[in-house]
Amino acid sequence: MEVNLLSGALGAEVKGIDLKDSSEKNWQLINLLMLEHKALFFRDQDITCEEQINLAKKFGPLERHVYVKGLKDHPEILRIVKGAEEKHQWGETWHTDVSYNPKPTKVIILRSRKIPPVGGDTMFSNMEIAYETLDNEIKKKIKGKKAIHSSLGAAAFVDKYTEMEGNGNLDEYSNEHPMVRIHPETKKKILYVNSMYTKKIIGMDKKESDEILKNIFEHQERLDFTCRFKWTENAVAIWDNRSTQHQGLTDFFPGRGLGHERIMDRIAIEGDHPQ
Repeated sequence: MEVNLLSGALGAEVKGIDLKDSSEKNWQLINLLMLEHKALFFRDQDITCEEQINLAKKFGPLERHVYVKGLKDHPEILRIVKGAEEKHQWGETWHTDVSYNPKPTKVIILRSRKIPPVGGDTMFSNMEIAYETLDNEIKKKIKGKKAIHSSLGAAAFVDKYTEMEGNGNLDEYSNEHPMVRIHPETKKKILYVNSMYTKKIIGMDKKESDEILKNIFEHQERLDFTCRFKWTENAVAIWDNRSTQHQGLTDFFPGRGLGHERIMDRIAIEGDHPQ
């Protein structure tokens, strides 16, 4: 096995592990590497839908998206498609997947099926480091505080994306989570807000809440907290959704990524109630 770091903050490209193997021994190794590096990347993994599902089940119960249909024969898999002429794709701002759920996603397994010749890389950011380096005055202000995370409604996941099909649910809903959560396995503190879904700090007036969140979001976007993964076909990313944020870059411009499809298969594993 070979592990190559992508940055000083997080992320590692792993060689010598076969993701077709969903044995307990192989999963334990993958999980340990994920907890250490937050985001893992594997190339040349021509796995089937069944093999992707089998591996995902080792992490826990599988989750279905609240607004978007999964594949007909494999509803656990959400196929994310950017049409050839679309300039937008899912997840194009910094976020933690479904942080608006009562039990936000634990782990994501994303497999590339078709990628543009250039563009559409994914950025990841380490929210444990983001908390460690947060201004002490802000730490004091948010200690013990919770924030409201909104699902934004179905339109945010379907309307801009011509290839994505809704499942009929249109309701917007929200949940409250600690602004600083404890990772259930590593016991590390995580700065658990994000600019896509977090709307307000509970117990603060709007002006103060907006100001603090703005400062936190700017801090979370520091490039030295990040790594960047350039996709190739049949690559797989496995990341800890609890301790990271990610962003799909929408650098699809004429003569470059524009004019090409980007197709990814996503499986999400259900997490726990943030504490």
